Amino acid sequence: MQRLVADPRSVQVAAEVIAAGGVVALPTDTLYGLAADPFRADAVARLFAVKGRASERALPLIAADLEQIVSHLGSLPPMGRCLAEKFWPGPLTLLIGAPAALAQDVTGGTGRVGVRVPAHGVARDLCRACRRPLTATSANLSGEPPSSDPDEVERTIGARIDLLLDAGRAPGGQPSTIVDVTGSAPRLVRAGALAWDEVQACVSRA
Repeated sequence: MQRLVADPRSVQVAAEVIAAGGVVALPTDTLYGLAADPFRADAVARLFAVKGRASERALPLIAADLEQIVSHLGSLPPMGRCLAEKFWPGPLTLLIGAPAALAQDVTGGTGRVGVRVPAHGVARDLCRACRRPLTATSANLSGEPPSSDPDEVERTIGARIDLLLDAGRAPGGQPSTIVDVTGSAPRLVRAGALAWDEVQACVSRA
């Protein structure tokens, strides 16, 4: 495993690793995550092997911006766009319909995928360098606690991944709020850092 301090050059190296089907640990606005190409079935299978995780569990995605999501995952419904424009970058994950181009195991067989634009520059820069959304499942073995500490990531899964982008300790805090926008009204899937009443207020004004 390579461990590189996060800077523009190392982000480009990480993008090349991902383009080759590799798995990269990266910082997000809460914890460290694992980035791989969600459009490559072999990369997704490798990611599940790294975590020791059953493939029926869906993988969350992150993206550089709303435009990247629309380009690769499809247009958001009006309420989804309203929420995205108000709360991204930030702790809101939108559950949307998954395009056929995504590796099947990304959705866990649900036909839907969760995506957000994180409030962390390194994470967004890596998505931008890869020119596509990336996976961002937590950087830990399945069943073990996720970590905000790159040293802990290296200790626990360093031998299983290709590269660790080290931006120091991640901020931690509450996970993102997950909202399903595939129906006629928003549905709270997981409470998190963004209050549900803020979500409802945004949609009611749309």
